[in-house]
Amino acid sequence: MAHHTLKTSYSNLAERLNRFPQGAPPGQLLYEILKILFTDQEAQLVSLLPIKPFTALQASRIWKLDLNTTRKILDTLAGRALLVDVEQEDEQVYALPPPMAGFFEFSLMRVRNDIDQKALSELFYQYLNVEEDFVRALFANGETQLGRIFVNEPALSEENAIHVLDYERATEIIKTASHIGVGMCYCRHKMEHLGKACNAPMDICMTFNTTAASLAKHGHARSIDATECLDLLGQAYDSNLVQFGENVREEVSFICNCCSCCCEAMIASRRFAIFNPVHTTNFIPEIDTQKCTGCGKCVNVCPVEAMGLVSANNPHFPNRKKAILDENVCLGCGVCVRSCSEKSIVLKSRAKRVLTPLNGVHKAVMMAIERGKLQHLFFDNQVLWNHRALAAVLGVMLKLPPIKQAMASRQIKSRFFEYLIQRMQ
Repeated sequence: MAHHTLKTSYSNLAERLNRFPQGAPPGQLLYEILKILFTDQEAQLVSLLPIKPFTALQASRIWKLDLNTTRKILDTLAGRALLVDVEQEDEQVYALPPPMAGFFEFSLMRVRNDIDQKALSELFYQYLNVEEDFVRALFANGETQLGRIFVNEPALSEENAIHVLDYERATEIIKTASHIGVGMCYCRHKMEHLGKACNAPMDICMTFNTTAASLAKHGHARSIDATECLDLLGQAYDSNLVQFGENVREEVSFICNCCSCCCEAMIASRRFAIFNPVHTTNFIPEIDTQKCTGCGKCVNVCPVEAMGLVSANNPHFPNRKKAILDENVCLGCGVCVRSCSEKSIVLKSRAKRVLTPLNGVHKAVMMAIERGKLQHLFFDNQVLWNHRALAAVLGVMLKLPPIKQAMASRQIKSRFFEYLIQRMQ
């Protein structure tokens, strides 16, 4: 009987998590992960929570518990970074973050003794790095992705620096954040427990705004100022790490500094390159083959194996090589530019600009539409905005045939929809 209860509570929680646009395909490995992070009772209670942020009063009504008991449970979960808690108009508001980017990472952003981090790391590795279901659902479905690459700013020339918008600059995200937190790199910490970590900086995982405030409040991240964060960004540049952050223009919640060997986003970019699992920058490297000596430095630092070497076809130097770029794989991060001692690589603007969602709401709706999960946002929250007209529009969209639904999806990506979101929040 107890075994049946355990299976039910964790399968219910897994089903709840899979309603997120990002998704978390249920299975035995996910249940084992959840059992380390949640008690049986917590799993059952959290499975009942809505997708949108909620108050303790709302949770108490859903759980049918008194307000004081509810608050204690919510604060305990927030203390373990399973919930995010923020002050909103003088009221404490809670939200269940998705597994990624969310409480999976939070569980390894510092050394903890309350959970078995080694066992958890082994499960994460199997679930994320060996099996494909979760990573494929997270990175390889739909056009709108969880994260995007920030260009390596020191690699920009004066000319193309003019064309970089503020939201494309990691430095600007740092300077304008209301709160900044730094913690251990989840990916490298996980790999450390498996004896596979590289020697890239560990304490360099950046969070911002309300997410940073909640994590720092409970000791899962260290609160820092913009100056220190910019210094850490400089260390990341010097270590040839790639800046992978939330795919929004406003209120970016995280920027990871990724290596090619440990980071799941970089691994996914190599495994699922044809699906474009990570949004690129608006730049692409251009190689001057006359200057290129074929030293291979750019090949060594490229995180997604977009750079390669081929014969230079030079009759005077038959063994000479030259660099070649696979534009379909390239992230446009610019790490290769900084590594080239011959200055034979420069960044140029892509022919077509990459679309970045306005904010979290815009991103969530686009991901939900593309992944067939809009109904979860609609029915679970009674719509994300307080406007019945938009609810009617979304309801109609669900009934459209596939081709017309795709056309409507493109309209939702338009400036009109961004304006609508801004007016209704």
